[in-house]
Amino acid sequence: MDNPPAHQAVLDEVGPRLRRLRAARGLTLAALSETTGISKSTLSRLESGQRRPSLELLLPLAAAYRVPLDDLVGAPEVGDPRVRLTARNLANGGTFVPLSQRPGPLQAYKMIIPDRGTEPNLRTHEGYEWLYVLDGRLRLVLAEHDFVLGPGEVAEWDTKVPHWFGSADGRPVEVLSLFGRQGERMHVRAKPRV
Repeated sequence: MDNPPAHQAVLDEVGPRLRRLRAARGLTLAALSETTGISKSTLSRLESGQRRPSLELLLPLAAAYRVPLDDLVGAPEVGDPRVRLTARNLANGGTFVPLSQRPGPLQAYKMIIPDRGTEPNLRTHEGYEWLYVLDGRLRLVLAEHDFVLGPGEVAEWDTKVPHWFGSADGRPVEVLSLFGRQGERMHVRAKPRV
């Protein structure tokens, strides 16, 4: 059965992709053969393009490399109704991903905050901030108060209060942020049942 040219191009790239992945992991054909149960000669022919990739060969390779099968074959993207979020750089270092797709008073962001040093540069602006620490340790300075928050901890404040936040231990911190530009507060409590 002949493959359409687009499919053939994808299949032709599988061997070189497998070779690059094995080299990047520093594995020999013998080590990979031992891990997957696929003979060294089959692995060599697969990487050189002399053997067609099959599901029976690719599944153990994906497991050995701990990558999705799509990564091995370089599968073309298919129609996906999900929104692809784009990371952006923060002005004072770090990265943020806008999670809100519609305009409105409250916006949600995921932020990765780097080590910004130990000298806080306090600032103020309109709004209200709510931060939830996902990973790492966040140092938060609010006026004369200095806090360290760990995973699962939350802080909220009026951003007219002088504030600064950054890594507490030199490693990046991941947080979820809800921000109301006009000072809208978050309501995160469930209404009690009657």
